[in-house]
Amino acid sequence: MSALIELDDIRVHYTVPTRRHSPPVTLRALDGVSLAVERSRCLGVVGESGCGKSTLANVLVGLRTPTAGRVRYDGREVGARRSKDLCRRIQMVFQDPVGSLNPRRRVRSVLAELIDHHDLVPDTGMNSALDSLMEMVDLPPRVLEARPHELSGGQRQRVAIARALAVQPEVLVADEAVAALDVSAQATVINLLADLRAELGLTIVFISHDLGIVRTLCDSVAVMYAGRVVEEGTAEAVFTAAQHPYTRALLRAAPDLHRPGTVRRSPALEGEPAGTPETNTGCVFLPRCPEAEAACASAPPPYIGNESHRTACIHAVP
Repeated sequence: MSALIELDDIRVHYTVPTRRHSPPVTLRALDGVSLAVERSRCLGVVGESGCGKSTLANVLVGLRTPTAGRVRYDGREVGARRSKDLCRRIQMVFQDPVGSLNPRRRVRSVLAELIDHHDLVPDTGMNSALDSLMEMVDLPPRVLEARPHELSGGQRQRVAIARALAVQPEVLVADEAVAALDVSAQATVINLLADLRAELGLTIVFISHDLGIVRTLCDSVAVMYAGRVVEEGTAEAVFTAAQHPYTRALLRAAPDLHRPGTVRRSPALEGEPAGTPETNTGCVFLPRCPEAEAACASAPPPYIGNESHRTACIHAVP
């Protein structure tokens, strides 16, 4: 498999003002993230709130310019100003369809404007193209005449997916795309994404807190903590043989779907997620790690493993 998108040492830093007479500090939203997303595959990105997942999504679609590092698409480096064609190829599905859809406009108007802007079909074929989009996301044609407030949460999110598909993208970045939906609507959207990937050959980056969904949908997984990828590999490797203490803690905290109603008697992580301050010199997980030792404070740990499973921890088994 060839990588369609490659991130090389991506950093996104923010200068945060402090109290009067105190120098500002640097917040490292992303701090050296390197990832490769293979063509027609699904990469899951997981981690606690504030770990940098949404910032990563914004970098992928061009909504955020990295402070440092390189983004490559299909082997070519992407500059700060993306071409119209590249913007079309990488589309985003946001978490909140209510906030991302114009409440005053009918679905037909929203989708038609995108298709027309990119000159994808002639005027005479617009109605047919819109009907095909509705069929693609399993919505009746009458939804085209509705406004967002007239639709259910699941329908709105499928409209948001249709909007992303309207410009015939190659990559779909789904940032917590099912987090605001109930369980039945979640299942509908997840099944839809799986079907679309199979039918259209889409490459998907799926960002989520839900490890169960990620394991079901994704081929590979990247686990993020405090702006860094601490573990990455195939979904099978990460979920069955997690190497990083943080990944194992996430898995222990997830509900046991094979034994509903049971409570896992596993120790919870102590402390709060790191804010990635500029003073950090060692492993970002050090303050909360039950396996920490003196060597962990000296420098960020190197990745141990290979392309199918790598872990940024000195205790990882190669």
